[in-house]
Amino acid sequence: MLDTATFPIMTKWPPHSPEQIQLYSFPTPNGVKVSIMLEETGLPYEAHRVTLSDADVKSPEFLSLNPNNKIPAIIDPDGPDGQPLALFESGAILLYLAEKTGKFLGQNMADKYRITQWLMFQMGGVGPMFGQLGYFHKFAGSAIEDPRPRERYINEAKRLLNVVETQLHGQDWIAGEYSIADIALAPWLRGLDFYGAKELVGWDDHRNTIAYLNRFLDRPAVQKGLVTPPRG
Repeated sequence: MLDTATFPIMTKWPPHSPEQIQLYSFPTPNGVKVSIMLEETGLPYEAHRVTLSDADVKSPEFLSLNPNNKIPAIIDPDGPDGQPLALFESGAILLYLAEKTGKFLGQNMADKYRITQWLMFQMGGVGPMFGQLGYFHKFAGSAIEDPRPRERYINEAKRLLNVVETQLHGQDWIAGEYSIADIALAPWLRGLDFYGAKELVGWDDHRNTIAYLNRFLDRPAVQKGLVTPPRG
């Protein structure tokens, strides 16, 4: 059973249904990975809105769950061996939920590792590089006069997008069948629009990727997960 002594985060975001998975998140590309996965699996969960402000992510309560002060994070009251489990890092949470439910991680061990490699591709490549592109194109980094940082991340985003485009040739999903790799990757592709960077990376030239993202966005679980928890 969950209690505030073990999980101080619950003093700031009290659960109404402590028997359910507790999600602490905000609808960013990383945040929606977990809400989409929870919707896709059908696991009961309770979503808590944790804004990106220091008052939330740097609060003692949130840091008690994730010392890296980033969303998303979860507490599963019914973790391994029936004991509560707290997790942060979106990729780790996706892997955990996939193994917990036996869904979206392939049919065998070979599938699992192929899916995991594309999950790592997103975690180590697409996420960090697209995020830096957004910083230097749309946010504070856009005021830096030196063009080299911006050019570096534009070029790297183009390269990664071409990897995705090539991989999607002749198949609907990034690792063959729909999986946690898609749940991780597609929200970041969608983020290019938020960054106003589609034209910069030649988005319209990537027909496989455009069709892929549309397929993803058409899924009912995705549509609900993208707005859970609401921004405000």
